[in-house]
Amino acid sequence: MQDFELLGQFYLGSPYDLQTRKRLPGPIMYDAKDLVTHAVCVGMTGSGKTGLCINLLEEAAIDGIPAIVIDPKGDLGNLLLTFPDLLAKDFRPWINEDDAARKGLTPDQFAQQQADFWKKGLSDWGEDGNRIRLLKEKADFSIYTPGSNAGLPVAILKAFTAPNAAVLEDGELLQDQIRTTATSVLGLIGIDADPVQSREHILISTLLNQSWKAGKDLDLGGLIQQIQVPPIERIGVLDVDSFFPQKERFTLAMKLNNLLAAPGFENWLNGEPLDIGRLLYTPQGKPRVSIFSIAHLADAERMFFVSLLLNQLLGWTRAQTGTTSLRALFYMDEIFGYFPPVQNPPSKLPLLTLLKQARAYGVGIVLATQNPVDLDYKGLANAGTWFIGRLQTERDKMRVLDGLEGAAAGQTAGFDRNRMEQILAGLGNRVFLMNNVKENAPQVFESRWALSYLRGPITRSQIKQLMDPKRPAASAPVAPKAAPAVAPAAQASATIQSATSAAQGPVGADPAGAKPSPAEAFTPREAQKVQPMIAGDIRQCFVPIRSVQPAGAKLLYRPAAVGVATVYFSDVKSGLHAQDKACLIAPFGKGAALLDWQSATDDAVAEADLADASEEEAVFAPLPARAAQGKIYDDFKKSLAETLYRTKTMQLMRSPGTGELSHPGESERDFRIRIGQVLREQRDEEVAKIREKYAAREASLHDQIRRAELARDAQSRQASTAKLQTVISFGATILGAFLGRKTVSAGTIGRATTTARGVTRSMKESGDVGEAEGRIDVLQQRLDELAAEIKVQTDQIAARLDASTEQFESIDMRPKKSDIEVQYVGLAWAPYWCTGSGEISAWET
Repeated sequence: MQDFELLGQFYLGSPYDLQTRKRLPGPIMYDAKDLVTHAVCVGMTGSGKTGLCINLLEEAAIDGIPAIVIDPKGDLGNLLLTFPDLLAKDFRPWINEDDAARKGLTPDQFAQQQADFWKKGLSDWGEDGNRIRLLKEKADFSIYTPGSNAGLPVAILKAFTAPNAAVLEDGELLQDQIRTTATSVLGLIGIDADPVQSREHILISTLLNQSWKAGKDLDLGGLIQQIQVPPIERIGVLDVDSFFPQKERFTLAMKLNNLLAAPGFENWLNGEPLDIGRLLYTPQGKPRVSIFSIAHLADAERMFFVSLLLNQLLGWTRAQTGTTSLRALFYMDEIFGYFPPVQNPPSKLPLLTLLKQARAYGVGIVLATQNPVDLDYKGLANAGTWFIGRLQTERDKMRVLDGLEGAAAGQTAGFDRNRMEQILAGLGNRVFLMNNVKENAPQVFESRWALSYLRGPITRSQIKQLMDPKRPAASAPVAPKAAPAVAPAAQASATIQSATSAAQGPVGADPAGAKPSPAEAFTPREAQKVQPMIAGDIRQCFVPIRSVQPAGAKLLYRPAAVGVATVYFSDVKSGLHAQDKACLIAPFGKGAALLDWQSATDDAVAEADLADASEEEAVFAPLPARAAQGKIYDDFKKSLAETLYRTKTMQLMRSPGTGELSHPGESERDFRIRIGQVLREQRDEEVAKIREKYAAREASLHDQIRRAELARDAQSRQASTAKLQTVISFGATILGAFLGRKTVSAGTIGRATTTARGVTRSMKESGDVGEAEGRIDVLQQRLDELAAEIKVQTDQIAARLDASTEQFESIDMRPKKSDIEVQYVGLAWAPYWCTGSGEISAWET
């Protein structure tokens, strides 16, 4: 069978003849880049629609394309049932034992039957266990279960994080995301809110708008608090209480709070955040296929989650660079109810926006349904590829034809509605019509055998069994994006002795340098409730608390210097110009030096996180006397600039294959993913040139083979006719000789001679057929050699443009003295928890 492991090509099946009802030789290959213009798959139950879409996801994974998949029924978990060795023991845990009983087989016998069945099915399509192994090696597969711990859990509180800059700068897109989020939240508590008329919707939208524009995240708990005590005074021209009285706001807050406090809702609060970048790639940069199983959720919960996920995907998409190559896939099975033709559920707007805009960023959308009449076919006109299987009703066929006609509008190829209708009427199981606007004509094909074991819907216990090995890594805590708010230290000591001398050093320190006992070290004997006085020209701030207060602990603030500076980096050769914002916290020491910036903590706290006031019930360690004088901070500023000049570097990575440099602060994982997309674009471009280079020769050989086959068939028919005539003539001659003619006449001799010539002619015709067969073999060999030549060149391209194996070069950039700009140096109070067993930093993560 022809090789189908081609760069950027998906192996979907083989051509199919609707008249003979037979599969034709040769593979059906689909260009991955065509999915950038999106795809729709429709077909009734039993048409093979889900199997075809699983094939599509398998091909994408083999090609290194990550995917986010929404699975309303539980069928797509089959993507994890991949058994390279094709052994019965691998199939045994996943078979349907009811099917075995119906066939009169034991489970072990049925597992063996399924293993043999899958091995034969793969072999018939030119596949084997090695291709399954390749699939497992190329991508990571995970099943997430929002609202449940059966699979990997999902934390939705992160879904209210402020959108990225690309969304915030696009007013229309920001308002769309706010509107969808507000509608989803209210739908979760049973409120069908109109964005214009509903006070609940307007209030929540206003609160989200204010928080997000300020760059602040807002979780569900924070939203409840803001509904009770809004951080705004007016909505429109009315004050808040006139627009939405406090008593009625309290009722709304209670409904949301009841949701938050409901048993089982904690499953929505823990687990993987809805971070699209993390869902598409592992921490090591390996592509992921993240399957979100939502079969266990109620309708309102499904809509809530799907809408949030679509909004997150839309925000991530808009933050990417433009590309013409496929970057990622979003697939949703059974889209019914989420994209209706008339209503506007929360999921419809972000999905429609993705269909219109995602192609520019290389994100392909694939939607599947049994019921095309329940979809907004005008929106689906944005899809460039339609996979159409057997349909149930004439109404379904008419709706599909309307969608196809809309997709064909503006294309160079015309749309033959009558012909398309005839094709749709003849489709059978696993037989599909592929209508791709990038191709000249539609193609009927039979879908290939799936690499995954298609056993039917996966149960929750089976999901748990599949995901248990991944659970520890997936449940690891995630570092917070910003400092979370914590309750003030209410248990601080009521009686604190005043400091005897500000110059004696940190609390509990021994002037002679002796190490104090733990009881002395962590008892703030010299701390005071009153904040020490400082000169008025000293800038003062408080480092935020980033940990939960231990039981019985006291909150202590220790003095430190804070320095904020901008370091500029410039490299004329590479054309790179970057800057790094530094925020250093350095504790005060003892002796003449007082401050050493080299001991400072860098980048643990962002300047924006520094607060103007302390927490209540806190105590303060003594402040060195010199640190209370403003003049010394000028010296601190100079020493900070000198320290940054000597120590500050920017480490970047360079991709030899592309010449690209990493961004400041970009991890190797993120850089490798970004370079992977650049190399994919280069790969697609070079492969396209090779195909274009060989296209004429390939087409010529195909044409010669076609003409040779036609000639062979014609000669074969002539040979058959000649043989028949010879047999008849020979039979007549012999028969005449035996029917009463006792002597051989001249006529009989003439007929015998003619018969002999007929035999010679028949042999010649047979020889011509043999020559035609030989010519076809020669032409086919030339075509195979051409295909091998193309493959060698494309394999070289694949090896050369593989981001996963590329060795990055390290580049260290250093600033000039003139490139360091110190904004200010001030006094910072750093928080610590004082416990009976020690002193714990409350701000360093």
